[in-house]
Parts: sequence; C-alpha cells; structure tokens
Amino acid sequence: MICPSCATPNLPGAELCHWCVFALASIDRSMPGTHVESHLLNDTVSLICPRILQIVPLDATLGAAIAKMVGQAVGAVLVAGTAGELLGILTERDFLTRVAGAPDFAKRMVRDYMTRDPETVDAGDPLAVALSKMDLGGYRHLPVMEYGRPVGMVSLRDVLKHLLKLCQDVE
Repeated sequence: MICPSCATPNLPGAELCHWCVFALASIDRSMPGTHVESHLLNDTVSLICPRILQIVPLDATLGAAIAKMVGQAVGAVLVAGTAGELLGILTERDFLTRVAGAPDFAKRMVRDYMTRDPETVDAGDPLAVALSKMDLGGYRHLPVMEYGRPVGMVSLRDVLKHLLKLCQDVE
C-alpha cells in the first residue's frame, strides 16, 4: 500500500507507514466484491450464535461431559471456573485424539483432556474473523466472548449454514 501522507510503499496489511508512521490500518480495508463477501465482512458473530451455551465445571468427569455433548447434540463444551470464566474447551476431536482407548475414560477428569485457553472470538467480531481463526487454527468450534465472559459457541457448521442462506437469497 502506498502511504497517502508521504507516498512511501508499504507492505500490504501494514498498520503504520514505515517511513512517516502514518496510520494505514483505517484506510487499508478489504472491499467486498460480492454479496456474500459483504456479509462476511459486516455481519457479526452474534448474528449466528443462537446456541445455548453448554458448560461443564473444571472438576467434571469425561463421562459427564460426553453425556452433555450427546444429550444436547453439540460437538464441544466449554469448561468454566466457579466465577464463570473460560478455562478451556473439550471437543469431539479431543475425545478422538486424547481420550479414545483410555481405560475407564468416563471417570477421568475433564481438566486433564481439555484444550486450555482456547482461541476465542468476540460477539461483535465480523464473521470473517471467526472463519480466519477457524482456518488458521484448524478449529471447528470457537467460544464467543462478551465483556470477558463466554456467551456462546460458534461452529463451522453455523457459519456454513449462514453462508448457504446468503447464497440462496441471491438467486
């Protein structure tokens, strides 16, 4: 990007001009090319985060966590502390990669198998941010935060359903 203040070329995505320190972030915005791209950049995560939050305490057993996941037909549960703070996430993938084959797994503790300090998105983040984090991290579920507390969970399936609806609306 060419700095409008000093005409110095900068790397794409640079927040500041490396020569004059002019703020480039506010003028280096992606411009949507299609209806769907516009929604990805402007629709917020809160728009597609209708799921009721599924939480287990840190001292829960894997048996209790998987019963909640199966009973609520969800692919992940959040692990929260006594004050409601997010401590981790336990997903289907965790069961397949860390738990499968473990003898007497149902009595084992969630805290030993969860992913600690998971990547999150804010409820006000654009959908493109959530998709980018999912893609870069290889995640299918992201906790949705508001004022530092978990308020929901967004899944790749939620995003795909939203995008499919947008595509149908265009036709």
